[in-house]
Amino acid sequence: MSLAATALAVAGTIAVLAAVAGVVIPARTRSTVVGSGTALAGAAGVVAGVAATSGGTFSVRLPAVLPLFGVSFTLDALGGVFVAVTGGVAVAAGVYGISYTRSHGLDARPVQAVFPLFVVAMLLVPAAASVGSFLVCWELMALLSLLLVVAEHRRRSEVAAAGRWYAVMTHLGFVAVLIGLVVFAGPATDDSFTALRDAGRDLSPAVAGVVFVLTLAGFASKAGIVPLHAWLPRAHPEAPSHVSALMSAAMVNLGVYGVVRVGFDLLGGGPTWWWLLVLALGAISAVYGILQAAMSTDLKRLLGQSTTENMGLVFVAVGAAGLFTSSGDRVLAGVALTAALLHVINHAAFKTLLFLAAGSVLHATGSRDLDALGGLRSGMPQTTWAFGVGALAGSALPPGTAFVSEWLLLQALIHGLPSGTGAAGGTVLAIAMPVAVAAVALTAGLAVATFVKAFGVGFLAKPRSEAAATARESPPTMRAAMGLAAVGCVVLALLPSVVLPAVASASGVVLGAGEPAVAAAVTLRLTGVTGALSPLVLTLALLAALVLAVGVVRAVTARRATQRTVRREARSWDCGGGPMSARMEYTATSFAEPLQRVFDNVVRPETDVDVTHHEESRYLVAAVEYRRTVPDRIERRLYQPVLSLVAAWGRVGRRLATGSVHRYLGYGFYTVSGVLLLLAVTR
Repeated sequence: MSLAATALAVAGTIAVLAAVAGVVIPARTRSTVVGSGTALAGAAGVVAGVAATSGGTFSVRLPAVLPLFGVSFTLDALGGVFVAVTGGVAVAAGVYGISYTRSHGLDARPVQAVFPLFVVAMLLVPAAASVGSFLVCWELMALLSLLLVVAEHRRRSEVAAAGRWYAVMTHLGFVAVLIGLVVFAGPATDDSFTALRDAGRDLSPAVAGVVFVLTLAGFASKAGIVPLHAWLPRAHPEAPSHVSALMSAAMVNLGVYGVVRVGFDLLGGGPTWWWLLVLALGAISAVYGILQAAMSTDLKRLLGQSTTENMGLVFVAVGAAGLFTSSGDRVLAGVALTAALLHVINHAAFKTLLFLAAGSVLHATGSRDLDALGGLRSGMPQTTWAFGVGALAGSALPPGTAFVSEWLLLQALIHGLPSGTGAAGGTVLAIAMPVAVAAVALTAGLAVATFVKAFGVGFLAKPRSEAAATARESPPTMRAAMGLAAVGCVVLALLPSVVLPAVASASGVVLGAGEPAVAAAVTLRLTGVTGALSPLVLTLALLAALVLAVGVVRAVTARRATQRTVRREARSWDCGGGPMSARMEYTATSFAEPLQRVFDNVVRPETDVDVTHHEESRYLVAAVEYRRTVPDRIERRLYQPVLSLVAAWGRVGRRLATGSVHRYLGYGFYTVSGVLLLLAVTR
């Protein structure tokens, strides 16, 4: 048995044992055992994924587990990347959950038992090698994550509402994937992915297009891609913070995996319009997601909307890879897909850190509202450093983690302008590539503003509530988990070459670019792109510039101090303002107001001003309260009419429930008669 197979089996065994322990052991040690077991299962998953990307693939078939075709598992280089990412996130989430679940009342048996099972379900999805195995693991992952999302539904009504949205959206996505894969498997000899690859060569363009669109809809829903994103900014903030990290940094990645597996591997590429659709959805999601995040004042909701943005960037890269493949440039397609997979890894690292840091803030203050936070750097220095590292990593600025993958993506898009392609392909690329570059650049700029707002207002400003002023650091295991995630961010930012070869080989295998000549060309192109702007050299240069700037400022300050001959005995004139207070500083709402004005036609904010007068006179104002909300326009235009229609249909349906048994028997009689008539006519 290969190392990858052994490690994956060990991960599953440890996770199941941890789930059993979560049921049988006493409450005082339950969270420690379950968290440690989950972390160990995640570490075994990392070993399995790394072994698979290094060539240690495996295949196993268990015919007696499920009816008809049994279950099949195959872990190749592509699946290994996602298994390793999921395992790494699980390590940090497991360690974090030891103290977090105990302090938040989440150490009950059901929650503790479900948590490690959720991890192993995510580890098995990329290893599934048949339609039946994939759908079972996918649904298991969805159901277990739903149970974790609603873990606190008895305490807050928002949790139950988020759970309902997530349940409906995730199962609609599952139905789309189910129909698409069933249509795909119809002409095949069995439901294995090997049989589907063979059948995919003989599918008509119309059937292949239907399969791709259906599976794309289901996988895009799981990845939080617009317009199927409505569940994400609800479920991720309301879930426990370590569960939010798993969902936002690991689970959404499997939507990307599904698109790559079905579109490139099983269907063998496809026409240009497939990948134009993927690229367009990605660009819209990236820009819309980061705009919503820039306007948000809820810290965890902001991070959830940032997930939509980053998954959009990954879809842009996947769409670009498909366009390059359809135009015949497999080398550039390999670079673009490498950028997509690298951004999946980078996003997992910094989003894990950010959600864990946000959970630490919630643990200390009981609030996610940035307008009620501030001043956390004094009471929570380690959490402040952790969130600062995560904010820099997600800002697409050097030496941030996301900078490397987004720079690689930009290079692929810029070099993708047509040269020697056909007229149709050249026209498509000439239009699509500049638009994609503009979307990525705009997203990067808005991401910087978003994380400056979150970090500056939430951590560096003055406290705007008593809870923020008295906040103290989280327990050691929570800080240790943030430290692990921060180390991952720093390593990926400064030494991307650690993971780049494995990611490049995975993308080459998926695209059929595994021939030595093509693989060497992809490696050469990656070396040229990353070597031209080394993250490590950039970091050293920035540190040197920072040290020089600090030295100059200190020298100028010292010189002015020595030249001062008159000692000031009183404070200089300050217009009667006195010392700075929290009311004089930017809030998250006011910080985002200039951006809101620029993109007013897109976000369409709603404002409400409430004026309270003195009882003695209506001319004397006692207080003015200003509220601004930024609704989701896509949700309002797309989902609200559907929900209104369903509600109206429900009201009509109540009229049918009169309580009469005779009427109910009549309903059944007429229904059976109608079905029999239909069968008679269509025979």
